[in-house]
Amino acid sequence: MPFGFAGPGAELIVVRQGDNVYGYLNECRHMGTSMNLLDDFAVTVNNYHIQCEIHYATFRFSDGLCVAGPCQGKSLKAVPVTVRAGRVVVAAVPAAT
Repeated sequence: MPFGFAGPGAELIVVRQGDNVYGYLNECRHMGTSMNLLDDFAVTVNNYHIQCEIHYATFRFSDGLCVAGPCQGKSLKAVPVTVRAGRVVVAAVPAAT
């Protein structure tokens, strides 16, 4: 399935767990708002979860699934990322045919 950014100002959340790197749009599945309360401040994370600072929805790193909070069962929108030469980059996505 092709991926498209929500616009030129789309913000991403990138998290790492061991050798795995995951990317998601910074958009809570509860109300569609950014998950950080203040601009230029990071979204709250621990070793396994991303937490929305608005209503405390909690999402797993590995698949973006909400495991606690008002949007339980929904998932963050994944962004394909990879590591190249030590840098995290948005992975190339084949064009839709």
